[in-house]
Amino acid sequence: MVQVPVYDLSGEVVEHIELKDDVFGVPPNEAVVHQALVRQLANARQGNASTKTRAQVAGGGRKPFRQKGTGRARRGSLSAPLYRGGGVAFGPHPRSYRQAMPKKMRALALRCVLSSKAAQGEMVVVQELTFDQPKTKEMTRILGALGINSSALIVTAEPDINLYKSARNLERIKTLPANLLNVVDLLSHKVLMVTVAGVRKVEEIWTPGERKEMAVKASVSGGGTEE
Repeated sequence: MVQVPVYDLSGEVVEHIELKDDVFGVPPNEAVVHQALVRQLANARQGNASTKTRAQVAGGGRKPFRQKGTGRARRGSLSAPLYRGGGVAFGPHPRSYRQAMPKKMRALALRCVLSSKAAQGEMVVVQELTFDQPKTKEMTRILGALGINSSALIVTAEPDINLYKSARNLERIKTLPANLLNVVDLLSHKVLMVTVAGVRKVEEIWTPGERKEMAVKASVSGGGTEE
């Protein structure tokens, strides 16, 4: 297992914890990570850009001038793409950019990125990160104490509104609960800052076979799981 130091909010090492190799020790797979990245960005596209063809433009029902004798090129309609106000040739129309990708491949891509962050020293684990009230100045102090002066993704076990409000005005800083972790946000931020509880939550969610076991336990107890 991979061992990483745990810091307090003043930047001092207080302990070391072990990370599961199934989540934070996965060999790199650039092809799967790239496919997951492209898929997520494509699925975020709205695809609602639209233009009118010459058949959809209002007007153009009559021939603008006679066929012969004017010295001009023959025209049958003012709605042709060559005219100002005419239709658009080969313009965009509403479409879906959605791409499918198996769940196991998506999970593998996420584990590969997490493993890369841990291996390259771009993962900072803190004991806890709670705020009694929103305080951007305190958030800035904590980031400075931990030596984080670049973009950072802050991950906690559960959503924290005070933490979110404390960090939302800081440039290149984003907060997420562990269950919303994704490839795009991980690759878009240099440092992954995560609480100990957040690490355990990530391992609980993304360890191979863990979700299946959770689903079985929930079905036995009469509950359900969210896909």
